[in-house]
Amino acid sequence: MFGQNQRSGIPIKILIAVVLAGFALCKYYSNTSFNEITGEKQHIAITTEQEIALGLQSAPQMAQEMGGLSSNREATAIVKQVGQKVVQNSAARQSPYQYDFHLLADPQTINAFALPGGQIFITEGLLMRLTSDGRSLNENMLAGVLGHEVGHVVARHSAERMAQMELAQGLTGAVTMATYDPSNPNTAYIAQSVANMITMKYGRDQELESDNLGVRFMLEAGYNPEYLIQVMEVLKQASGPNRVPEFQSTHPDPENRQAEIQRAIEEWKGKLGK
Repeated sequence: MFGQNQRSGIPIKILIAVVLAGFALCKYYSNTSFNEITGEKQHIAITTEQEIALGLQSAPQMAQEMGGLSSNREATAIVKQVGQKVVQNSAARQSPYQYDFHLLADPQTINAFALPGGQIFITEGLLMRLTSDGRSLNENMLAGVLGHEVGHVVARHSAERMAQMELAQGLTGAVTMATYDPSNPNTAYIAQSVANMITMKYGRDQELESDNLGVRFMLEAGYNPEYLIQVMEVLKQASGPNRVPEFQSTHPDPENRQAEIQRAIEEWKGKLGK
């Protein structure tokens, strides 16, 4: 019969789906590397050199999409100075990446992010809110933001996410093949939901790991990590009362992050003897 394996009675589409899923899983788990700083074995398909090249190539476009680089030389210099202090006085300096810190001219967006390989950005909108007295910039809070982003780079989260997305695409294709029913449009939605569940989980875990690394780098560089908790207050206030529930977001709720940061502070103070 067409569309069915006559010997086993298993539909051919199921067999194809199993092969697709097996290929995606084998490819994902066969690409492994050990991160000397985090002490973790990671599933990553690209080299650190490729990460650096990708970040350098993407940086100009990312800056352009967010209003370009800031013309405020003094603020830009502070961002670069604090960022390099965090890197050069912490375990992050052991990584092979070329760190550079950029201030974006966008005064409305409250954000900071890291590209693969060490290109790190913060918007004027976030920078101007990093004050403990409502007036002057708090260097500890800025170090907390930049330390968190350095954590993303050191932990190779972008490269990890690329591999995870490739795995998700492979598994989505397998689920689509196995469940496709032209009379039921929901089958495509089911497959996409599988992919979303995979990538969302890793997104939250990566944010918490970067908070933890940010605490470590702050302590090593001589900054007070308690101010990273204040950064979470800034993010909470900026998000307003109609925040998306944590389980629907790739970012943990700022309140939950505060509790994890406090635990990380006690952990790293003990490890580093601070």
